[in-house]
Amino acid sequence: MAPSLLEIIPLPQQTPREPSPAEVENGRYQPPPSRRWYNLIFETIGPMTLRNRQPQSRYPLISGRPRTSTTAKRKQEYVVTETVLPDSGPEELPAKQLPTMAFVKLACVLIPMTVLSLLGIMHIASFFLNGHALLLESDFDFLPDWGNPGKVGEGLAHYPTDATRDVMPIPVHSHNDYWRRIPLYDALHYGCTGVEADVWHIEDELFVGHSTSALTPNRTFKNLYVDPLISLLDKQNPLTPFGNTKNHGVYDEDPDQTLVLLVDLKTDGPSTFRKVQEQLEGLRSKGYLTHFNGTHTVPGAITVVGTGNTPFDLLTANTTYRDIFYDAPLSMLWEPSPISLSDINIDSELRGLTEIEDYHPSTAGQGKTGLPADTPASAFNTSTSYYASINFKKSVGRIWRGKLSHKQMKIIRGQIRGAKKAGLQARYWNTPKWPVSLRNHVWHVLVQEGVGMLNADDLKGAATEDWRRWRREWYV
Repeated sequence: MAPSLLEIIPLPQQTPREPSPAEVENGRYQPPPSRRWYNLIFETIGPMTLRNRQPQSRYPLISGRPRTSTTAKRKQEYVVTETVLPDSGPEELPAKQLPTMAFVKLACVLIPMTVLSLLGIMHIASFFLNGHALLLESDFDFLPDWGNPGKVGEGLAHYPTDATRDVMPIPVHSHNDYWRRIPLYDALHYGCTGVEADVWHIEDELFVGHSTSALTPNRTFKNLYVDPLISLLDKQNPLTPFGNTKNHGVYDEDPDQTLVLLVDLKTDGPSTFRKVQEQLEGLRSKGYLTHFNGTHTVPGAITVVGTGNTPFDLLTANTTYRDIFYDAPLSMLWEPSPISLSDINIDSELRGLTEIEDYHPSTAGQGKTGLPADTPASAFNTSTSYYASINFKKSVGRIWRGKLSHKQMKIIRGQIRGAKKAGLQARYWNTPKWPVSLRNHVWHVLVQEGVGMLNADDLKGAATEDWRRWRREWYV
């Protein structure tokens, strides 16, 4: 309906009639009431009351006959006219279309809400049903007895080398692997290519545990790692009429992938080191160990790396054969300037980045034991070492505001650059574990910068993260 403009024009006022003496005497004449404030409102509003519009006209005009106010004091007549203004808005919808539009709008709101509510109910129901499918049936029950004796496919269920079937190896190190519910096998389940064992040399035996209070008689280095690895590698290298493999690794998907066994010596370095060498004989005799033959390094299914109190001088004493490699101190490999303790002209900023002032050859710990004070960084190469590790928090420092600073990035890039130049795998331990967002941020930065091995406590989190968007060719 088009808008209209009302115009009110007062008529000329008429002079009130004077009463006759007879009317005054008979009492028929009543004097006008005294003028009060509300009479002014009545005088203004009363005459503006409009008559009902005529239904037969879309733009009815108000009658032009005079309207009379109802005030008691005086009467004044007005003429009210209506002028139709131009229609600038859209035409109103017919009355029949209004219910249809309301129904469409209601459906647009209710249908998505109903679908989302049903999906939420199904998700909750699936959770309480231990993840069983509600809409689609799985095909896991298809021929469940296939390959069993007397069943279809008897003798065809397994291949000789399917112990790690469908497991894709990834460059992740299982930190403190012995703490896991199933040591070694949990790491292999997620595809880790490195495991760690803390060993204690007590009464001519190597026990595995984080501290002496956690040691038990049956949790030994041979029971948890050496013997299971020999059994697994024997299955991966079967002697069959079709071939004879000798150096396949633990992963069937990538037989050339080596598994790093990091042995952290917790007790006296020389005696513990000799005992580790002795218990590795089962792997050594079958040719499963990576070794240095005096001229170059021969890759094997298992690469043993010594850390903790591993003595560098004793490890490198044999110049013709060695099958235990060193976990080099990553701080000494910072690039672009190779660093050694014999350097006398060291940049002050570089000194702050590499922790040279904290170094002492007698200090126990990773990369510190049995290392002469004048050892240059060039001593850590592929013939003596495999890992180059460092405490992340001690080297890089605390992360503020959830992001690495420019100086911290400079430390990380220089250390990884130096490790790559020496042919070693850079590894950071004691990285942030919580909050998860900060942990993932550090992981992503390390992977993007080219770290050799990602040290992880949460194997599932490291294995299920999509690293391909951060670094091309990451475990692909």
